[in-house]
Amino acid sequence: MATQHLISTPEDAVARVAYLASEVIISVQPALAVNSAFSTHLNELSGRKVAGLAPANEDAVQPEVDPVYYHDGGDAEYVRLGPSSSPLESGKLVSVTTESSVLLPSLPYLLRLAQTPLVIHVAVPSTEHSQITALRQTGFVLLQSESLQEAQDMAITAHALATKSGKGVIHFFSPENSAHDNPIRVEDTPVLRDLLRRSSLVVGGVAREATYLYADDGQVATTFGSSISAEANGSRPETPRVPLDKFNGTSGPPTMELSSVGSSRSSRRDSSIENGAAASSVTSVDSASTRPVTSQDVSNLLSEIWTKFSVATGRQYLPFVYTGPANAKYVLCAFGTDAGLLGEAIDAARSTDVYAEVGILTVRLYRPWLPAALKRALPQSVERVAVLEQMRRQTTRWGPILLDLLSTIKSDSWERREPMIVGYQLGHVSEETVTQALKGIVQNLQSEAPLQNLVVGSTTTSIPSRLTDTLEQPKLESAYSKILNQVFGERLYIANALGSSNTGVSTRIASSPEFGFGSLLARQEHRERLVKTVQDALKSNPFATDVPLNWLSEWALNANHPQKANRLAQEVIARLAVDGSPLASQLFGTRSLFFRESQWLIGSDAWAYDLGNSGVHHVIASGANVNMLIIDSQPYTERSAADASRRKKDIGLYAMNYGNAYVASVAVYSSYTQVLQAMIEADQFDGPSIVLAYLPYHKEDDSALTVLQETKKAVDLGYWPLYRWNPSKDDQGEPSFALDSERLKGELREFLRRENHLTQLMRRNPQFSASLSESYGSEVRQLQKRKAKDAYNKLLEGLYGAPLTILYASDNGNAESLAKRLAARGKARGLKTMAMAMDEYPLEDITTEENLVLMTSTAGQGEFPQNGRAFWDAVKNSTDLDFSKVHFSVFALGDSHYWPRKEDRIYYNKPGKDLEARVELLGGKKLADIGLGDDQDPDGYQTGYAEWEPKLWRALGVDNVDGLPEEPPPITNEDIKIESNYLRGTIAEGLRDETTGAISASDQQLTKFHGTYMQDDRDLRDERKAQGLEPAYAFMIRCRLPSGVATPSQWLQMDAICSSYGNETMKLTTRQTFQFHGVIKGKLRPAMQAINKALMTTIAACGDVNRNVMCSSLPEHSRLHREAHAISKRISDHLLPSTTAYHEIWLTDDDGKKTQVAGDAVVDHEPLYGPTYLPRKFKITIAIPPHNDTDVYAHDIGLIAIANKDGRLDGFNVLIGGGMGVTHNNKKTYPRTGSMLGYISADKVHLACEKVMLVQRDHGDRKNRKHARLKYTIDDMGLEVYKEKVETLLGEKFDEPRPFSFDSNIDTFGWQKDEEGLNHFTFFIENGRVEDTAEFPMRTGLREIAKVHTGEFRLTGNQHLILSGVTDSDLPKMKDLLIKYKLNNVQFSGLRLSSSACVAFPTCGLAMAESERYLPELITKLESTLEESGLRHDSIVMRMTGCPNGCARPWLAEVAFVGKAYGAYNMYLGGGYHGQRLNKLFRSSIQEAEILEIMKPLLKRYALERNEGERFGDFVIRIGMIKPTTEGKTFHDDVAEEDEGDE
Repeated sequence: MATQHLISTPEDAVARVAYLASEVIISVQPALAVNSAFSTHLNELSGRKVAGLAPANEDAVQPEVDPVYYHDGGDAEYVRLGPSSSPLESGKLVSVTTESSVLLPSLPYLLRLAQTPLVIHVAVPSTEHSQITALRQTGFVLLQSESLQEAQDMAITAHALATKSGKGVIHFFSPENSAHDNPIRVEDTPVLRDLLRRSSLVVGGVAREATYLYADDGQVATTFGSSISAEANGSRPETPRVPLDKFNGTSGPPTMELSSVGSSRSSRRDSSIENGAAASSVTSVDSASTRPVTSQDVSNLLSEIWTKFSVATGRQYLPFVYTGPANAKYVLCAFGTDAGLLGEAIDAARSTDVYAEVGILTVRLYRPWLPAALKRALPQSVERVAVLEQMRRQTTRWGPILLDLLSTIKSDSWERREPMIVGYQLGHVSEETVTQALKGIVQNLQSEAPLQNLVVGSTTTSIPSRLTDTLEQPKLESAYSKILNQVFGERLYIANALGSSNTGVSTRIASSPEFGFGSLLARQEHRERLVKTVQDALKSNPFATDVPLNWLSEWALNANHPQKANRLAQEVIARLAVDGSPLASQLFGTRSLFFRESQWLIGSDAWAYDLGNSGVHHVIASGANVNMLIIDSQPYTERSAADASRRKKDIGLYAMNYGNAYVASVAVYSSYTQVLQAMIEADQFDGPSIVLAYLPYHKEDDSALTVLQETKKAVDLGYWPLYRWNPSKDDQGEPSFALDSERLKGELREFLRRENHLTQLMRRNPQFSASLSESYGSEVRQLQKRKAKDAYNKLLEGLYGAPLTILYASDNGNAESLAKRLAARGKARGLKTMAMAMDEYPLEDITTEENLVLMTSTAGQGEFPQNGRAFWDAVKNSTDLDFSKVHFSVFALGDSHYWPRKEDRIYYNKPGKDLEARVELLGGKKLADIGLGDDQDPDGYQTGYAEWEPKLWRALGVDNVDGLPEEPPPITNEDIKIESNYLRGTIAEGLRDETTGAISASDQQLTKFHGTYMQDDRDLRDERKAQGLEPAYAFMIRCRLPSGVATPSQWLQMDAICSSYGNETMKLTTRQTFQFHGVIKGKLRPAMQAINKALMTTIAACGDVNRNVMCSSLPEHSRLHREAHAISKRISDHLLPSTTAYHEIWLTDDDGKKTQVAGDAVVDHEPLYGPTYLPRKFKITIAIPPHNDTDVYAHDIGLIAIANKDGRLDGFNVLIGGGMGVTHNNKKTYPRTGSMLGYISADKVHLACEKVMLVQRDHGDRKNRKHARLKYTIDDMGLEVYKEKVETLLGEKFDEPRPFSFDSNIDTFGWQKDEEGLNHFTFFIENGRVEDTAEFPMRTGLREIAKVHTGEFRLTGNQHLILSGVTDSDLPKMKDLLIKYKLNNVQFSGLRLSSSACVAFPTCGLAMAESERYLPELITKLESTLEESGLRHDSIVMRMTGCPNGCARPWLAEVAFVGKAYGAYNMYLGGGYHGQRLNKLFRSSIQEAEILEIMKPLLKRYALERNEGERFGDFVIRIGMIKPTTEGKTFHDDVAEEDEGDE
């Protein structure tokens, strides 16, 4: 038994037992922001992945904790006491932890669930037990505990009884009663496990195949024979027993002290339970007939349970427990009060105290009520019984316990003197008032004519329910409230706002739709009366002067026009304030009504139940001009957990059926713009308006990333479609329905077209429900698998030879291409081969295969790739797959050095090894031992494959086959380029193909040259696959913008493009340009044309060409910046590809006419590039000392601007051979900083760049793309040789480099003034993402600034933005706009200001881990340490990328994190602050906890031990944490964490 943990609260004790004894625990919480006293402990157990002890949990499976939040509305559906039947129906053991406030609303469901083995643990306020007594006729067993130890024991009893009887059990207790108890030990696991065993002769209701949801459907808890045997569970014969008459009682009670273990508050008085004795022997089975479980059965089962409990723990329990003198005349029957508190006071009484010889009767088993047990417990000497009932809400004269007791005494079976029963209403009693209370109770009891229902104790003390009285709006949900405030400002009025003052009305009622609706109607009536009063006043002019009359007249004409009425209201109020007439004073008293408000009700999805009886129905049916914002927070991934028999109604469709309401469905994390549009339209609509707002979250502290991912899934897959329905559009001849969900637009447009009108559709088909495009996901998936398999079989029908099925799981394509190559080779050898992804294969056919090859790569931490996980789960968990007739072999692909730590070596090729072991265990016969492909081998995985494949052919008897055809070489990028007809390929044809959102693989390579990548949304990949849908394909578009300079007009056009064609955000990239994401194929050409109309282009923004030329932003030296910018543009134009394919594909209308505005289309001839262009991408940048804000050392060509003594541009020092791309664990790849060639004048620098590029064109590696960058060419050739070739082409030599120095590579934030007197403001745009959120309308603010700005915008190489060229006269206006939109805030930590991240998930196909979405969270977790250490304002360059390709140039950062697997990163230290030195690997594959463990102490040490002016990267080298990287070729040398596998 675990003894290291002590329990100090009953909620902890109960939560632990519920967790261990259940398979599903429904944890009812007040709100996402508020844990219950139970949920805290449940979450802790779940977080530690503690396994359960439930009888069905033979494999030690972790129980499921399902948090349910108590929405204010009263329906038990909201706490899922009804929906808990769903896991019950599937045979699971379910428990609920809750507070008593949810019980009464749950009464209809409890009546149905009483005949199921559901256990409900209820915390009850010590002064309010009416909600418990109200359940006495539900059919549930009701158990009470009063101390900490009893809470644990009764919790165990409840689960054991439910398991054995099949009946529902409610265990209730008051936490306040055990507030001062001593801590107890944790539950005894062996005892709990033993008690949870099901009896062999118990109810059918517990059986897995049984269903018993409703009491009235004939399915009730049943047993066999006439009674249940206590021996049915095989209890030991030697077990001590209390005779059955302890329960049905014949003899008088003995006197014995009650055992108390650990709990100090249990009474020390005499007990009716003999020490060491417990219940009971019972009758054996008489017949095999089935009958309902009776009260006697429950009594017998409790006897069995408590007998075992007594033997194991020494603690004994009975249905009624009496403590006190055996001959007591007066007995206190305590229900819902602290019997221990009363007992202690009686024990401490003096002999002269009136209550000294009083006994106490405690009700342990409240239902079923056992009269015989009660008779047995009460001493025969008793003359009067005081019934103490703590029920503040007593609605009848006599309490239910008094009536129960009275009915027992008045029954025929009592057979002895009837004691007098006196009822008391007991209020709150404390240690300070208990003696006074006892005196009052006993004195009244002993009086000649005792008063009934005497109130004792304080009735004013209120112990609020944490569920109902702690109503507050979760912080996440405040997002929509903030948007309402942004849109309507002072006009906004929320009728049912939490926290508003509503005298005499409870918070619960005030937040209901009914109350809010009534409040709004009253407010509207008051305003109408005001308008009428003003109109009457205009006729009689009762004012002191004519001034108010004139203003009131104009106001009355515009009273219903929001803008005009609100503008005039201020003037009217000002005049009324000084008029002095009685009417003016009266009107001034109602001055708030002069404003035309935007009136709203805000509610949750709780309003979506029983719509016909709810306030929502009344609002819609009334036709009143009321706006409702209803927030749905159910995550998409939890939708399947909802009760199918009582699912939420779709309020939107319900409202549209009326035809008089505006309806919108919005999601702020999907489309902020649509939210704004819907709110404005709702406000303008004259009638009821409903805005359904989606904000899914599991718990209040969910990250924005979690909410975003849930929203994307819901919107993309049709669970939460975005739409707007405006009936007033019909009158204007416009469509009333607008669907804003891009993914579903085509499908629903066709659907709605067929039905003509949505209203007609709904009337004919009321089942048209919440999911506008519901998918038969699993059926579709199975059908697809079967069709694919059948298609293969049909192709193979005419072939001879043995069959060979090849199944693969592949993330990066290697396993897939290898499988298809193996299939082709097998076919050439006469085999009937078939190759398909594991998850595409119908698993039911697997055991019919004759020969099977399984190929898998390794993902994450030794995991299967995405398209093999379902297959593996099925094979792993199956117990009936028989592979005895299957011959198989496995080939696995992995990297033996990917996980460098010794303990992680098990992850090397783990999927393949696991698969071989499992199939062999299931009877499979190996054709050949597993083949292991290792990326570290000389030829990568091909080395292992070359050894394994011949073994396979020998096993199949096809190793010696003559006349095998030569295999064509694999198609390479070079082949694609040369066959593309100057970058055309089949791009145009692919764009016209509407059957898919994708384009062909070869076209995907070619579109990069045009500035666009095909991607898919990886947040949605798994879910769409499960739904039988292709991935959510979309395109990224990157602009070509030399030196990142854009006009305000271009900014506005880019802003419009991201709304019209993208995902409503813009990305400012590390290459100083605009990037758009989420552009679907159908919008690709319009987006390109819109960019062209902005006098910009995307050609050569990506691909094997010279890409966007960068330049320092340099706000403080505008003249020098203009000259450098001109050079960057000259270089960019000079090295631009010449193909006309770009204009032909993108800028031509459907009628064949070109719409080109920018650029000149020329003939198809590439004088610089030739038909195969460059071996790999080529990057050029300009840095202007002292700022290296473009990382000049990281590029193929880095130009360091040299100014003359007048500050004008003279020329450039030329660096070549920088580059960032690396492959994890491939030491042949490395980053490199540029090497100095020399100096060249400004007028010739574009020619020098050309010649450097041409040498790379002719000598770069075109066979191995991982070795194709200029950095490798220079290292292979030697710098001097390369320089000589460049100088030969250039026709002159480079001069000696000019002196220069850098002092940083970050941006300078805030306002600066240049030498020409112009002002520049550098915005902090975290990781370059420009978007609007409820908290920060950044994109809106920048758009408003662009509308009035007369200078330019400069995008920086660190992903930030400069508002450039602001005149002094425009400065105040600009500062006001910055303040208005919160854009003036640059007071962030130095670490955050110096950080940078690439896009990574969800759009980048190369990402292995999060980057842009995670780095801000990581920095937040470090900022407290920065504050403590005094480093808040110190700049430390931190960068993060999702993969090692280096888009955010991580290898130059002082500290960098490079994604290795999801949630795991390689950590690098020691980069130069000026961007001049590479960093080096410090730790491999670490997760957040280890990152924080390293970084926090290191930052503190840096603060304490650094030298004056010493940078972080230099510091970690000086103290010996990391060795410096002197050049790219030594990047992998002397790393802090050596790879133990290296030899």
